[in-house]
Amino acid sequence: METIGSAARYPSPLRYPGGKGKVANFLKLLIVQNDLSGIDYVEPYAGGASVALTLLFEDYVSNAHINDLNPGVYQFWRLAIDDPDVLCRRIRAADLTLDEWRRQKRIYADADTAPEDLAFATFFLNRTNRSGIISRGGVIGGNDQTGDWKIDARFNKASLCARILKIARFAPRLTVTNHDAVTLLKANASRAGAALHYLDPPYYLKGSRLYDNFYSHDDHLAVSGTVRSMKGPWVVSYDADPEILSMYPGCESMRYILGYSASKSPNGTEVMFFSEDLVVPDVSSPAGIASSTVDAAKVAATLF
Repeated sequence: METIGSAARYPSPLRYPGGKGKVANFLKLLIVQNDLSGIDYVEPYAGGASVALTLLFEDYVSNAHINDLNPGVYQFWRLAIDDPDVLCRRIRAADLTLDEWRRQKRIYADADTAPEDLAFATFFLNRTNRSGIISRGGVIGGNDQTGDWKIDARFNKASLCARILKIARFAPRLTVTNHDAVTLLKANASRAGAALHYLDPPYYLKGSRLYDNFYSHDDHLAVSGTVRSMKGPWVVSYDADPEILSMYPGCESMRYILGYSASKSPNGTEVMFFSEDLVVPDVSSPAGIASSTVDAAKVAATLF
């Protein structure tokens, strides 16, 4: 069960499969060791945007650009930044029942849903579905609500509103867009070197089971070709499928184990690829790096 104090531990009000937030300290380390502090930061596949928010809240980056092709996710971020009080009023008034869950599913699926209603339906389903899977996920506790965890297990209203109100305080430094990732990357190509891009595309093998917007083989190839042609610093993380490994020839990479909440297997092998201009931190895994390691790197950076 989440507590009010979890607002400090989890910067994002959204839950997302894949555990991207576990690599936030690695991105901090990379920024420090490459003397990139204060750079702008772009996440073309923002989802829960936990890394972007962490880097922004702790002033590792000056501005953060979060982008997501999913209309509901985009509308959620838009509402959280533009009108957080409205969003929080709806959260506090939410009826955490199966009847409401079914109603929000209908609202989410309706192509004519108004932006504010779509934003809230996306949020409601993300917080009440298993592993935060919005359209394909089942409700926490099941339709009979007989398990140890019920529909409200991940819906601590006070904690969630605290996170949203904190995000709103950083609104002048946040940009939210609803573009195709490749289109966004191509548009940013003229800003080479002006921003650090971190891409966490849909998984190659399991994307169709986890996300509304998933990729074909050719889509993954398009991402690879576009990002490898960029001149600025970038990092890409993926499931370590042989097909993905073949798409980033010659790129420095790191393979590691990451815990999954949305899979029958508790762990999966992932891979990170890095642009050639980056010094890659010498760690065994980008996941689970202690804050003390980052602090030590910051101290070392001031000595040289």
